[in-house]
Amino acid sequence: MIQQIEFALAPQSRGYHIITRAVQQAVDLPETGILHLFIKHTSAALCINEDADPDVRTDFESIFNKIVPENMPFLTHTVEGPDDMPAHIKAAMIGSSVMIPISRGKLNLGTWQGIYLCEFRNRASSRKLVATIYS
Repeated sequence: MIQQIEFALAPQSRGYHIITRAVQQAVDLPETGILHLFIKHTSAALCINEDADPDVRTDFESIFNKIVPENMPFLTHTVEGPDDMPAHIKAAMIGSSVMIPISRGKLNLGTWQGIYLCEFRNRASSRKLVATIYS
């Protein structure tokens, strides 16, 4: 059986935010299956990484800003501000979806894992996600 739900996350500040609880509250998980989570935006991304130490999220922000800085003089897509094109590049590097196994009615994440919303815009709006559950 396949279930699908679309839901929105409240606007977040720029950075890496753990959204595992918000996802769990938005979906009704079966006993077993797979959750495919997709973000419907090109300037934000989803990934799975450590949810225990907030320094990891701070370091992600620092590293990606070093790799893809704002105000690169050769960029041509600048009409939406200096954070927009770097946001597109960062989103392409990380990706727009994650897949997570469902076991015993719960997301089967590792001990230290959580789902991240990677927000790359300085002033982002709410973000729409599509959750598809295969059971």
